[in-house]
Amino acid sequence: MNQIGQPEEEPGMSFLDHLEELRWHLIRAVLAVVIAATIAFFLKSFIFDVILFGPSKGNFWSYNMLCRLSNFFGVDGGFCFEEFPFTIQSRTMGGQFSAHIWTSITAGFIIAFPFIMYEFWKFVAPAMHESERKHAKGFIFVTSILFFIGVIFGYYVVTPLSINFLGKYKVSEIVLNEFDLSDYIGLVRTTVIASGLIFELPILIYFLTKIGLVTPKFLITYRKYALVIVLILSAVITPPDIVSQIIVAVPILILYEVSIIISKLIFKREIEIKS
Repeated sequence: MNQIGQPEEEPGMSFLDHLEELRWHLIRAVLAVVIAATIAFFLKSFIFDVILFGPSKGNFWSYNMLCRLSNFFGVDGGFCFEEFPFTIQSRTMGGQFSAHIWTSITAGFIIAFPFIMYEFWKFVAPAMHESERKHAKGFIFVTSILFFIGVIFGYYVVTPLSINFLGKYKVSEIVLNEFDLSDYIGLVRTTVIASGLIFELPILIYFLTKIGLVTPKFLITYRKYALVIVLILSAVITPPDIVSQIIVAVPILILYEVSIIISKLIFKREIEIKS
């Protein structure tokens, strides 16, 4: 820290120097993804047979739990079954190899996520005050935990609900459900990654509040609109029953409320610093 309380920076750091620094952080992050993806590439049987194709089997853990939950509430959610009425196939010459490559990259990104956040933190930390760095020491841990919780939620909740609905949906008994491998994996991959990123909402609100783009009043004012959006989203990605919609909507609404609390704390701290 210098005498006027500004964060210290390395002397002589120009805009191009910062770009060079960013480039090396990105290179290290990408290298971490590549290494993790390479490991995932050689774990093909486990990743595909156990993880990816797990939600396509009737004995998957989530379906058993949702079946019990549906029975408890006395509703028919369509979760009690032995197998799905669809098959997964590859219709292109390089379809399976392409799926193997992209799945490995996705797995590499998920595994290397904490290191990616570490490199991001190392890049932005020098621009922060010492007090800010002190309060944000748990950034990597909290960000990674939220991301992994989101990935687990997407895999064990959102993905099974989506596959259960889309896998059984028919416009006519004449039409057979024979899904392409890339479509199935794309659904699982997109759902899992999107859920992981959605669970980063409190972190996003933290930074947006610090730079003044979001205030607690703004979040509270538009809470009702956020509720409507979440309910619509949960209705779109889940079967048309209230139990499934609540299962998806509740965690996201909790994240929104946590984001409001975080915004209040940061907003109050920023006012105290300025005063």
